[in-house]
Order: sequence, then C-alpha cells, then structure tokens
Amino acid sequence: MATKSKAASAGPRRTVAENRKARFNYEFVETFEAGLELTGTEVKSLREGKAMIAESYASAEGDELFLINAHIPEYLQGNRFNHDPKRPRRLLMHRRQINRLIGATQREGMTLIPTRLYFNDRGRAKLEVALAKGKKVHDKRQTEKDRDWQRDKARLLRERG
Repeated sequence: MATKSKAASAGPRRTVAENRKARFNYEFVETFEAGLELTGTEVKSLREGKAMIAESYASAEGDELFLINAHIPEYLQGNRFNHDPKRPRRLLMHRRQINRLIGATQREGMTLIPTRLYFNDRGRAKLEVALAKGKKVHDKRQTEKDRDWQRDKARLLRERG
C-alpha cells in the first residue's frame, strides 16, 4: 500500500513567492511553467516559505534561460554548504519552448517575467514565467481606473442588496 509523501499532503500548488506588481507593470502575452535547477539548501529554504521574486527576471545566456536577481535566503542549518542568495538559477524547460522564448525576447522586444514560485503536487519547485510587454504610463492609468471602477461597482451592488 502506497503512503502519501509530505509534499503531496501539503496540497497542490503551494505558493512560495508571488510577483504581484508584474500584472500592473506588464501586459502578459503567454505564461509558461518552468522547473528550477536548485541546490539542497535552496529547496529547504523554499519549503520554509522564504523567497522574493519581485525584482527578478529571466534572461537568455547562450541557448539556456536563467532566473536573475531572485532572492532565496540562506538556510539557517546549512552551515558551509549554503548557497549564494542571489545566484543565477537555470530554468528547466523543453528545448522548443526555450528557443521560442529566446526568439520572442530578441526579435519582438518582450521580456520574461517570473510571476509565481510554487511547489506542484509532486513536491517539485516550479516557476511560472510570463512572456510580457511593458505597459506605457497611460495603460497603467487605465488599469488603475478599471480596478477602481470594479471596486466601486461591487460596493454599490452590495449596498443595494
């Protein structure tokens, strides 16, 4: 009889870090799921729920994609085997997806923005990466107006019953 592992019992897609400002600053064209090449102490630190991807981005170096500027703090019990908190981490994706994303960033001027770092139902650390275009100032204003209107509309409907 098979027993459930700790990762499976934690529930599907446990979010570790989220980039909430990304949707405001960028217009997402498409999202992808990528694995991360991590060391043991990085995984343990992520399992504690400590990570920041707000200022990070994905970049192409050669024919590979790397997550740059993501902060995964050192694991407290890691002693000399600890990792560098801001080291570049390789993204694990299919070759076709990597080539497509590299082409889109080079030809069309798009950027790769990490939106969410989570553990999937098998307990693997995954990164949701969005292929995005930067929003102009007037687009950001329009987004803010729409959000305010939705909030006011919900309040008015609640008051009416």
